[in-house]
Amino acid sequence: MKRQKGDFTLPGEAGYEKLTLELAEKWGADVIRDSDGTELSPEILEAGYGIYSTICIIRDHNAWAKEHPQYLQQTFLMTYPRVAVQDTLSIHLMDGFFEEQFRVNDSPESMKYWQVYDRTEETEVDRALWNYDEESGDIRMNGVKPYHEYTVSFLAYRIWEEISMYNHVTNSWDKEHLMPVDPRSQEAQDYLYSWLKNWCETHPATTVVRFTSMFYNFVWIWGSDERNRNLFTDWGSYDFTVSPQALEEFQKAYGYELTAEDFIHQGKLHVTHMPAGKKQRDYMEFTNSFVVEFGKKLVKLVHDYGKKAYVFYDDSWVGVEPYSALFPEFGFDGLIKCVFSGYEARLCAGADVETHELRLHPYLFPVGLGGAPTFSGDGDPTLDAKKYWNSVRRALLRQPVDRIGLGGYLHLTENYPDFVDYIAEVADEFRRIKELHAGGSVYTLPCRAAVLHSWGSLRSWTLSGHFHETYMHDLIHVNEALSGLPVDVKFISFEDVKNGALSDVDVVINAGAAGTAWSGGDAWKDASLLETLYAWVKEGGVFLGIGEPSAVDGYSNYFRMAPVLGVDKDTGAKVCHGKWSFETKDSEGLIPEGASIRPQEGICLTDGTADVLASEDGMILASVHEFGKGKGIYLSHFAFTNENTRMLLNLLMYAAGIREPKYLTDNLQTECAYYPDGRTLIVINNSSQEQHASVMTEYGTQEVVLGGFETAIREI
Repeated sequence: MKRQKGDFTLPGEAGYEKLTLELAEKWGADVIRDSDGTELSPEILEAGYGIYSTICIIRDHNAWAKEHPQYLQQTFLMTYPRVAVQDTLSIHLMDGFFEEQFRVNDSPESMKYWQVYDRTEETEVDRALWNYDEESGDIRMNGVKPYHEYTVSFLAYRIWEEISMYNHVTNSWDKEHLMPVDPRSQEAQDYLYSWLKNWCETHPATTVVRFTSMFYNFVWIWGSDERNRNLFTDWGSYDFTVSPQALEEFQKAYGYELTAEDFIHQGKLHVTHMPAGKKQRDYMEFTNSFVVEFGKKLVKLVHDYGKKAYVFYDDSWVGVEPYSALFPEFGFDGLIKCVFSGYEARLCAGADVETHELRLHPYLFPVGLGGAPTFSGDGDPTLDAKKYWNSVRRALLRQPVDRIGLGGYLHLTENYPDFVDYIAEVADEFRRIKELHAGGSVYTLPCRAAVLHSWGSLRSWTLSGHFHETYMHDLIHVNEALSGLPVDVKFISFEDVKNGALSDVDVVINAGAAGTAWSGGDAWKDASLLETLYAWVKEGGVFLGIGEPSAVDGYSNYFRMAPVLGVDKDTGAKVCHGKWSFETKDSEGLIPEGASIRPQEGICLTDGTADVLASEDGMILASVHEFGKGKGIYLSHFAFTNENTRMLLNLLMYAAGIREPKYLTDNLQTECAYYPDGRTLIVINNSSQEQHASVMTEYGTQEVVLGGFETAIREI
């Protein structure tokens, strides 16, 4: 590909001006940015490039925060459960927590919301039976029940902003810990607005203010013991937004009071993987409204100074919700998403904003995730970059973004010339893909799929974090596979189903473990939901269930869609019942060689009429069942691999009645995309080994040989 320029954001670094400008030229950058821990010198600022300046509006205000400690951000914490052995018990609040991250808020406003719970009976302990000793930091109880388990839920200030904390530890920084300011109070808002106004005035070279992100970080609770440093992480949780003021304002707005237990939830917290109740959804809506209300004032201020405002989806993104109805009110000019995976690229690409930008990996840090070497030791950043681009590229063939870039310390690339060369290739490849999309729509099979889960479109293309944080869930693997497939995809909730969302859908996918937000939990107790889905399948729709779809206790069938699927799961209640025997039938190519499906105990036929397509040791792995004009398809498990991705595509085409598709590769280690307006075919190799692929087109068969992770672009 010919060398091009534009659509690339380069991380610059003062002290490395020559390197910065050389790589800007080599990678075709049109924008240079700073990163957390780096600055841009006048030589870089005046070199004629667009300038992104990264600000995290709620941190780096330590002087003000120390003068106003009551305006630090907070969260509810719950102590480790303790068993009383007599009628008195003492619990130290900070036992097990990382004391550099948290400090107890023992103000009267805070203590109003503290709760002591008898976890043996799940009842709150009367406040008359406990008191707080400020000097020791202990809760002391009297009149408790021996051999009952007790916890204390309390509010704590967050005294070290979590992303700064992570970057600090990862890079062994020796500097002051940054504290997060909560903008909920008017005084804090006035200060932050004034600070940003002054910042805009003193940064005339900045063309784009890159908010990282807005106000509240995703929940990340660290422990004091390095054997379990990460006590809890959830990318979509709202726990770090709470404060006495927020709770009081919520009560006024919604007419009821929230308690500590509403957040603590028996110590489980409210993970995104579980269905949300009314209180959780109300509080999310309340917080989202506040973040938008104050956030749009800051965006307008940036615009008043002639600068654009982009928001980084990760880090302090909670309350931003780019797929919510309120998101356009911010007025952001762009959305930036750090990506490890294809579904994250689709998440960014589908947001309602003018400019979509991906921050690629690996990040330019000495070590990567989990401390693995990247630009240090025996790290191989080029191989890492190839693997990450391999995941992202297939998604970009289906839906484009506008820009890509990197972040971190640019000088780390000096000892890795092969990495520098490879990023130049990626930049040009990205520009070519973008160019093809600009010339016309990519060819898509006539198959429309809807992913059905509790969050619906609000959490399109995501669960609650990156792939490496949510890999254990079937649905995240399904999302990753779908991100690069030539089918239309949308995300719907159970309420959407009842409100007509199936009218333009060929296949509904419901994947996940019982009780999760992804399977649906109690949503399946709604008879009207079942009536709608049964009628839709009977008229020709296809329901694809994976794992424990539609599972809920309390009914004759554990899978509420069992009549459609033709299979159910025996959780032990029917251990004495006879089970239908079966013979595994030829899948007729639906399940390709090399595909792997993990078995699940207890899956059995409901009446013997379903066709079993794959089994292992007598356990059903895959099946198809006729239901009226439609079908139920079941997979006991789904993991993202090249082979399984082709299996999913085969099942979707089978469901949509597509029998002789064009513009698909015959080698499942490869994929392709076709752009009809330019008669251009792109074939990609999703493996590290050389592959040969044939693609049937309306102009004849195209033969391609690709090296590991290679891309071939051919005009036909």
